[in-house]
Amino acid sequence: MAQASTVPAAPKAHGLQHRPIPVSGKDRVYTADQTSNTVSVIDPSTNTTLGTIKLGDQRVGGTLSPQYLGDVGVHGLAFSPDRQRLAVVSVTSNTVDIIDTTTNKVVSTTDVGRASHEGSFTSDGKQFWVANRGRNTVTVVDAVRGGVVANLPVGQGPSKVVMSPDGKRAYVNHISMPEITVINVASRKVEDRITGLGDTFSSDEAISPDGKELWAAHKRAGKVSVVDLVHNKVTTVLATGPDTNHPQFADTRTGKYAYVTMGGLDETWVYKRNGSTPTLVTKIKNKGHAPHGAWASGDGTRLYVGLEKSDAVDVIDTATNKVTDTIETGQEPQAVVYAPRAAEVGNASNLGRQGLDQQARNIPTILPDGTAGETLDPVKGRVLEATIRPVGGLDMIQLQARRLNPGTVYQAYSVTADGRKAPVLSFTTDANGNAPMVLGFSAFDGESISIVGKGAATPVQTAALAYQGSMHGHAVKTADLLYCDCC
Repeated sequence: MAQASTVPAAPKAHGLQHRPIPVSGKDRVYTADQTSNTVSVIDPSTNTTLGTIKLGDQRVGGTLSPQYLGDVGVHGLAFSPDRQRLAVVSVTSNTVDIIDTTTNKVVSTTDVGRASHEGSFTSDGKQFWVANRGRNTVTVVDAVRGGVVANLPVGQGPSKVVMSPDGKRAYVNHISMPEITVINVASRKVEDRITGLGDTFSSDEAISPDGKELWAAHKRAGKVSVVDLVHNKVTTVLATGPDTNHPQFADTRTGKYAYVTMGGLDETWVYKRNGSTPTLVTKIKNKGHAPHGAWASGDGTRLYVGLEKSDAVDVIDTATNKVTDTIETGQEPQAVVYAPRAAEVGNASNLGRQGLDQQARNIPTILPDGTAGETLDPVKGRVLEATIRPVGGLDMIQLQARRLNPGTVYQAYSVTADGRKAPVLSFTTDANGNAPMVLGFSAFDGESISIVGKGAATPVQTAALAYQGSMHGHAVKTADLLYCDCC
């Protein structure tokens, strides 16, 4: 619990974050594309994708070579206070790239800690702090010249770093303990630990523009912990939905709101911020599958939401809370950021096309009893989801299962239009009957996927699954080398 003697004064926000910045051709929306290993660059004035910044090869192939030098698992994003630099975190290669937003060129690449995830710039833009889930540290990166400045011990499984608007404190959530760790940025020392969160696993968090609230999302549990940063305490835990992903804030003419993406429901939920009692205003139906990262425009009139399993971004009008446009991106967008005045009008220099025009398709699924697995339950989500995505000359077959028999081995088959079946992969469910992420790579010519139970998991399979769960909650085998579903 927070100690009275260490509770800081309410954070003061920079004027820049409260001054509305109208949408213009100088603004940029960026998405971190985990499968194509790219950053998509979008002009929000026209809602068009200008191209992608290639940071590595598409998954499979060269990325497994010991001579491979690119990034793998492009996942996290943050921009500097002056919006002239973009930090990109790759979760598998454990790297942080700093990109010049005016040229779209990488200016430095730094090797950081194991399973690095998400981070933030300091208020002067000179450093980037990133959480390392596998090393229990936060790495401080020199954002000007590149290189590691320091590694700060913060506790088990740190997932993301966000900075207070005044830049004085860093807040770290975790995937291995129900805590927000508070760090004094100047001294780099832990000064408080906010306990009492709604679940041990928190993959993402966001801090409100006024610096008074922090919302920590609990993906697995379907909850959000709302933290009062004036008194450093949890004020409420919201019951949300399956695969609760990124919270984000938008201050509009009608009030202050929090938006939370529900990956398992294909929805973005809108809450009116009322201190300790947020009010659910509406549930926005997204135009694609598995909404993930989100970020509001500089004037709060729009929210851009990445669609992880549709390789696109939805544009939401915050006045009407309706999706007004959907923009194609690179493959498997994770984090999304909106950077006002980041580039010159029309600038698309040094951009390519890797990952574009290769959108994923979500196909029907059939459960062992012959019923449809992809039917959307409005509360619990789908039982079995299947996403097929072209990558590197093969197809990436991505499954997610909920509410199957616990501790059971399942065989998945590709099913053609004439009913022919071919085995594609097998997976094991955990003690709750879930398989959060299953991957396979092959040529896929089917129109649906069916699964058949093959019996209880062996002790070896159960132990392997428990080990994977203790690491990052995966339900995959060799694909663990190439994928992270923590965020």
